[in-house]
Amino acid sequence: MAKKQANTQKVNEVENVENALTKTEIFIEKYRKEMLIGLGVIVAVVLAILAFNNFYKIPAEKEAQEKMIYCVNYFERDSFNLALYGDGINDGFEAIVNDYSITNAAELASVYAGVCCYKLGDYETAIQYLNGFDAKSTNITPAVKGLMGDCYVELGEYESAVKYFEKAAEQPNELTAPIFLKKAGLAYEKLGKAEKAEKAYTTIKDVYFNSEEAMDIDKYIARAKALKENR
Repeated sequence: MAKKQANTQKVNEVENVENALTKTEIFIEKYRKEMLIGLGVIVAVVLAILAFNNFYKIPAEKEAQEKMIYCVNYFERDSFNLALYGDGINDGFEAIVNDYSITNAAELASVYAGVCCYKLGDYETAIQYLNGFDAKSTNITPAVKGLMGDCYVELGEYESAVKYFEKAAEQPNELTAPIFLKKAGLAYEKLGKAEKAEKAYTTIKDVYFNSEEAMDIDKYIARAKALKENR
């Protein structure tokens, strides 16, 4: 009896599998055209991406990096105008940012261009270029945010300056964080926010006590406290 039940169960399982296969075959037959079209679209997209990378993006990256050499050379000689706009023969950072926007080189060029504009006193354009930098580099990002803060200080926009100085100080870097905390404190003083200035200075004293900024930070803390008491 038990053997008969087992055989019956096996027959039922086989029938279920056959039914499932039949339904699958019917589905495939019914939607064969749509499935082939969908597969064709996927293949076309993959091929297009590969072609874009191999025949455009990679050569463009190489070309942009080669052009960067001349710009960086001028930049390192403090020839910021030539570095930014070119020398009539070689492109400057501005052209690289505009003509090679999809490349990593163009993103780095936007940082260089921002520094050039800052050095040339064009702070609003410097901010625009620096905003074009989107890489998550722990080495470069704080410096970019901090320079944006410097630009806003030059424009007298201390609220915006503080925002970027604090963003720059978020990265726990022993070298840069205390610099930007101190700048944030000075900007808060300009805004008449002595409590926040004191907090920024105190963070330098408590967290970054080995930094150069910590050497004379007590006088800044004392000044912020005096400002708070004299309000």
